[in-house]
Amino acid sequence: MRTVSYLLIGIVFGITMFKSEAASWFRIYEMFKFESFHMYGIIGSALVIGILMVQLIKRLSIKSFHGEKIIFHPKAKSFSRYMFGGIIFGLGWALAGACPGPMFTLVGAGYVPIFIVIASAMVGTFIYGLIKDKLPH
Repeated sequence: MRTVSYLLIGIVFGITMFKSEAASWFRIYEMFKFESFHMYGIIGSALVIGILMVQLIKRLSIKSFHGEKIIFHPKAKSFSRYMFGGIIFGLGWALAGACPGPMFTLVGAGYVPIFIVIASAMVGTFIYGLIKDKLPH
C-alpha cells in the first residue's frame, strides 16, 4: 500500500511541477538570466512552506502517513562543502535545464531527451559514491 501512496503523491507532484511551469526549460533559462520572478517565487514559496512544515512536525510531534515518528538528523556545518556542492548543482541545473524533481516530470510529459540528463545524473551519483570518502569533510 505504501508504494501506491508514494506513486499517487509523485503523480500529484509531477502534475503540479508541470502546470506551474517549474519543469519548463524556458522558465529556468529566464531565472538564470534574472528576467523573471516566476521560478524564484516557486522556490521561495517551497522554502517557506518547508520551513513551516518542519517546525510544525517538530513542535507537534506529527507522525508520517504510516504512523511512524519523523526524525530529523542534524547535518555537519561546512560552508565550503555546501558552497562547492551548490555551485556544481547550479551549473548542472543551468546546463541541463532541469533539476532532479522536474527531470521525471519531463519524462511523464514525453520529453525523450531528458533520458540523457537522467543517465548522466545516475553516472554522476555513482561516481560520487565511489569517491565520497576521499572528498574533504
